[in-house]
Amino acid sequence: MRSTLTDIAREAGVSAATVDRVLNNRPGVRARTREIVLDMAQRLGYIAEGPNGARPRPVPGEVIRLDFALPAGTNSFIKMLHRHIEAQALARPDLDVHIATIEGFNPDRLARLLQDLRGQTQGVGVIALDHPTVREAIRSLSANDVKVVTIASDILHVPRVAYIGIDNRAAGRLAGYLLNRFMGSGSPGKVALFAGSLSYRGHEEREMGFRHILTEESPNLEIVEMREMLDDREKAYSEASALLERHPDLAAIYNVGAGNTGIARALKERGRAQSMVFLGHEATDGTKELLLDGTLDAVIDQNPRVEAREALNILTHAVRGLPYELHQPRLQVIFKENIPEI
Repeated sequence: MRSTLTDIAREAGVSAATVDRVLNNRPGVRARTREIVLDMAQRLGYIAEGPNGARPRPVPGEVIRLDFALPAGTNSFIKMLHRHIEAQALARPDLDVHIATIEGFNPDRLARLLQDLRGQTQGVGVIALDHPTVREAIRSLSANDVKVVTIASDILHVPRVAYIGIDNRAAGRLAGYLLNRFMGSGSPGKVALFAGSLSYRGHEEREMGFRHILTEESPNLEIVEMREMLDDREKAYSEASALLERHPDLAAIYNVGAGNTGIARALKERGRAQSMVFLGHEATDGTKELLLDGTLDAVIDQNPRVEAREALNILTHAVRGLPYELHQPRLQVIFKENIPEI
């Protein structure tokens, strides 16, 4: 005998009226209650399950749950992206958006978080470390019909819907081109590289692009060190301080990731802020001040507002089974004279 609305209501712990609203896609039901009712309706055979036990695609008007997994810490760009996702989600009554932050550059912790989202969400956006456990977690989500996008740093060979972000290899080449112009053609000099973590494919790609263009066009420039500081401004400060002690004749720094304010502090304490070519990434409140006082010469920006918008849009369309034309953020160089509103 087929289950009834009353059966579903009893098992879900809600009223029959609530079940009726959910199954007929009427408003006035919280997202979590809607999930419970639909899951119970599937379990009792009232509605069919999707592939691998996933929920069927939502009908127009149904609230979609999306989850984002972002790194914790002092990275100003990540904080801006977090704020933009929250702000834009608040203006979307069709979405129920949750954001989780992960302490440390720990791929296993990130993988556990992604695995725990199976059966809880319909779409996931993630800034992901390129690691086997993370790749397997993304494959598991996709196998359960959860749509996944990677943001700012991509992971290859996983069933993601899209990558949203700049071409990081091109960004590294752009930094190398700028450095060559700032240093002057043929001028010898020592260059240092800083990165958040090369476990991020995006940081690794920026480094590769930077090294390649210097090899091609600036053989006079020597990369003397590459330091990882886990996107932490205090670690960036201590690494930069030690670097300047070892190489007092250092001519330039390219910071692939976050921590610009820490590096700048070390430069200022040693009177090198105006004599050192310093290139970084992301237009934030901190980098704006460093551009204005001349410590930073330029930053390469990827516009977190656009990335937040596109992540929400493409996940929503993918969950609904609708096509969407992705609009990637543009690679933009910010100098003192063209600082945008942040």
